[in-house]
Amino acid sequence: MTDQQTLEPPAPPEAPGPRSPRRSRGDGSHARNFSAGFVVKLILVALVDALGVYGILAALAVQSWGILAFLVLALVAVNWIYFSKRAVPGKYLIPGLLFLLVYQLFVMAYTGYVAFTNYGDGHNSTKADAVEAISIQNETRVEGSPTLPLTVVQRDGELGFAVVQDGDAEVGTAEEPFTAADDATVEGERVTAVPGWEVLGFAQIAEQQAAITELRVPFSDDPSEGSVRTQDGSTGYVYQSTLVYDEATDTFTDSATGETYTPSESGNFVSEDGDVLTPGWRVGVGLDNFTRVFTDSRLAGPFAQITVWTFAFAFLSVLTTFAVGLFLAIVFNDPRIRGRKVYRSLLILPYAFPGFLSALVWKGMLNERFGFVNEVLLGGADIGWLTSPWLAKLSILMVNLWLGFPYMFIVCTGALQAIPADTIEAAKIDGAGAWRIFRSMTLPLLMISVAPLLIASFAFNFNNFTLIYMLTGGGPNFVGTPVVVGHTDLLISMVYSVAFESGNKQYGLASALSILIFIVVGAISYVGFRRTRKLEEI
Repeated sequence: MTDQQTLEPPAPPEAPGPRSPRRSRGDGSHARNFSAGFVVKLILVALVDALGVYGILAALAVQSWGILAFLVLALVAVNWIYFSKRAVPGKYLIPGLLFLLVYQLFVMAYTGYVAFTNYGDGHNSTKADAVEAISIQNETRVEGSPTLPLTVVQRDGELGFAVVQDGDAEVGTAEEPFTAADDATVEGERVTAVPGWEVLGFAQIAEQQAAITELRVPFSDDPSEGSVRTQDGSTGYVYQSTLVYDEATDTFTDSATGETYTPSESGNFVSEDGDVLTPGWRVGVGLDNFTRVFTDSRLAGPFAQITVWTFAFAFLSVLTTFAVGLFLAIVFNDPRIRGRKVYRSLLILPYAFPGFLSALVWKGMLNERFGFVNEVLLGGADIGWLTSPWLAKLSILMVNLWLGFPYMFIVCTGALQAIPADTIEAAKIDGAGAWRIFRSMTLPLLMISVAPLLIASFAFNFNNFTLIYMLTGGGPNFVGTPVVVGHTDLLISMVYSVAFESGNKQYGLASALSILIFIVVGAISYVGFRRTRKLEEI
């Protein structure tokens, strides 16, 4: 048989048929990976659900329907998105969206709501709570009422009283009125044991004497029915309020004097003579918080000075830090300087330390009596760097320059290195001097990338609470103001002082000031970013 006879033509290719699904490897690793990822996702979503259900139960207990509705919708959205194959983009968006709603939009909306109310000390709850608090605060011992043999008990760290009334043992706490204790042991007219409660002895009562004498156990949920209190831990006395609340007329009447207190628009019960009962309740006050900072003579003056200083501080901080940072960036961008990397590393050291820690160090160094500046550098001088209004402002600017120039140095160094070298060389060939090149070429090209950062730096320094709080605390303080504010306070630190450090906390006024700050910073940022667009035409 010849070779030609042994050769056979190749078989024609088979027609393509339907493709079989791709099979995983026989060892089943793909299935295991999928199952492991699903299990991890299931565990994480289960944790989120557990926290969400806890929040729902807590909101339900306090009847906070808005929070309850949000948590229900959030849980439904999370479970549907993470177990749906059609919502892949949502898996990346839902965490950030929820945090945005909770920590940004809700905070802004709630601040706006509080700004139009009298929320603060004395007006921090509802009218029903105010009625209950007034009744409790005006309780006095009922003359001629019988004394009650009393036993002090404790459960899970909560104190309570056990008494015998009409032959029945009863136990109550500050939060739970007296209720029958059927299993209690009574000897004579005194309770000696209560299941689930620890009966305190003399030594234990002496250790908690202050808390026990201040304890008030009500007879019922109605404050007008009075309560039981003790002065010695063994005998209880009946107390009732001298102010009787009439729900039908919505008034308080003093049982001793007959004086009547009616509710006012300011959220207090007020008599015809102008006597005010405290606490009050939260009510809307319209624009009063916004107009108060301009109409109250004791507040308008300091507010105007603080506003001017806030703008001056923000502007001078940006100007000085940018000028020093740009100067150093130009100097150390010159290739003729040796060891530039070492110098640059040393210059950014102030930026590497936490700002609050640096402020505290400078506060010690500028101390009038023991500071390093006065004692060592100035040979024992007595200069009030932080106690004189003008020197305190100068000190703040100097410390902020120390903290801020490394950032500007880094930014300007990067921007200078991004400018094409041939452009500068062409200008030199055309005969332009160093100042002309800097003014007409380097600075405009630099501002294209740096201008937005300068606007951001202005906004940051406008609200630079940390530096003021740590260095001067806002002092030295103004005299005769209704709130504790000082010459070096910024608007943001003034808000903090109004809300927390002025004795009487005024959250409504502080929220109104926060909104004014937001409007100012937003307007300045808008105008600044609009003007920076012109630089893009260069």
